[in-house]
Amino acid sequence: MGTNQVVALITAPSREVGERIAQALVEGTLAACVNIVAPIRSVYTWEGKTCREEEVLLVAKTTLAVFQGPFVPAVKALHPYDVPEIIALPIVAGAGDYLQWIERATQA
Repeated sequence: MGTNQVVALITAPSREVGERIAQALVEGTLAACVNIVAPIRSVYTWEGKTCREEEVLLVAKTTLAVFQGPFVPAVKALHPYDVPEIIALPIVAGAGDYLQWIERATQA
């Protein structure tokens, strides 16, 4: 049973940047909720080098339509990275009332 809702993952360089992005997404009705998980340790390859950084992880609940529409450009406008992580994972099932709340709280 698939749903129209997704969980979007975004990494950010600091709690302050994460808070700014989270607030803009929720206040702009682009996400129903954004959890900020901090700190996380990221190990990744960038420009041929292995990097290790402390970051924060944003876990945003939104709809696929919003993610494919204004969500990604809104994050990029506030994000300092050249290529920020902004990915969506499908919610395959969930409590009906919670999924309905995501729909109501985000612009469709």
